[in-house]
Amino acid sequence: MTDSKEIMFYLGIDFGTSGARAVVIDEHKSILTQQECSFDTAENWLEQWREALFFLLEAISIDIRPKITRIAINGTSGTVLLCDRAGYPITAPLLYNDRVPDPILERLSAIAPSDHVVQSASSSLAKLLYWEQENQLSKAAYFLHQADWLAFLLHGQLGVTDYHNALKLGYDVEQLSYPQWLQNQPSFSILPQVFAPGTAIKKILPDLVNQFHFPTNCEVCTGTTDSIAAFIASGANQPGEAVTSLGSTLVLKLLSETPIQDYQSGIYSHRFGNLWLTGGASNTGGAVLKSFFTDEELRELSTKINPTQPTNLDYYPLLKSGERFPINDPNLSPKLTPRPDDDVIFLQGLLESIARIEAQGYQKLRELGATPLQQVYTAGGGAKNEVWRRIREEYLQVSVIASPQTDAAYGTAKLALHSS
Repeated sequence: MTDSKEIMFYLGIDFGTSGARAVVIDEHKSILTQQECSFDTAENWLEQWREALFFLLEAISIDIRPKITRIAINGTSGTVLLCDRAGYPITAPLLYNDRVPDPILERLSAIAPSDHVVQSASSSLAKLLYWEQENQLSKAAYFLHQADWLAFLLHGQLGVTDYHNALKLGYDVEQLSYPQWLQNQPSFSILPQVFAPGTAIKKILPDLVNQFHFPTNCEVCTGTTDSIAAFIASGANQPGEAVTSLGSTLVLKLLSETPIQDYQSGIYSHRFGNLWLTGGASNTGGAVLKSFFTDEELRELSTKINPTQPTNLDYYPLLKSGERFPINDPNLSPKLTPRPDDDVIFLQGLLESIARIEAQGYQKLRELGATPLQQVYTAGGGAKNEVWRRIREEYLQVSVIASPQTDAAYGTAKLALHSS
């Protein structure tokens, strides 16, 4: 057991879609250092991930490394690979956005409940069935998520995952077990054992202690997904607190005392300690704004908006037809008319309409049984727009503040801290 008087630091590593990032924090959650690197090409992902992992470890100051006592890693949800008994990958990974052929979905429909989150062409379970069809499983000893394999490179323990990554594999996060219908599958034997995110699994390998000067008691924990790590970074941790990401699209995540599901609308719940993290994603968002205005125009026009005088413009800002949340309609058409001559009024109408859709999203979660909204943290590029924040506060009728931290690596470092 680590002496409580010792100085202890916590390392979180985020593997995103275009690069990796590391953040070290102390026990007060203050950032001590942060490092990052980009992925060069879309080829040889495994070697790039490995190189990025050890590059980031090396980049951390030699003064900091000897005090790091917990490490956690997040990866993109649904990025998976097959390994042999030694942990050597036997296939190229399938990434978060890779989709299996339609015949696999027919097989999936015959195995899993029709309203289950795994019923997607990009789910982890769909990818497992694809490899089974391709006769790859006879050579495989372990089915791992990206974060699982990267953690294995540090602690040497195979066949371990967390219940955030395992959700789209079919793991029952309410019962904390694999469902019987999944246990009946011939591929079940290669599925990982599931632990809570942030569970200390094993001490870092002795060779890495010597190479990087980590303390001998440094433990590597189970990780999480990149999106949940970003939520953890926000600091939201009470029922009714939520994070809205105002990026290219509009993504809502709400902490609820009860889990809710509406898979047709893309709504499902992750276990979050004793709470549930639920939400949905709309196709509206910043990409629509940027189809009309440059970043500079958005900043300049926003300063001229008077949020106390609503435009009453009723838009549904979409780039193309189709919406899942809060309206589940694959044929829903964009509504962007009438367009006023004044660009300030037009932008205000767009911002108001996206705020209205955000409010409808949280209302839908409430109608499905989620805890009522109490406060919203904002992440993404739109978090910097003060006028939009005031407009959103009016529609949401709760306090809206910018997330003090939005970095998934920071959230993963907090996960490592809370495991201690």
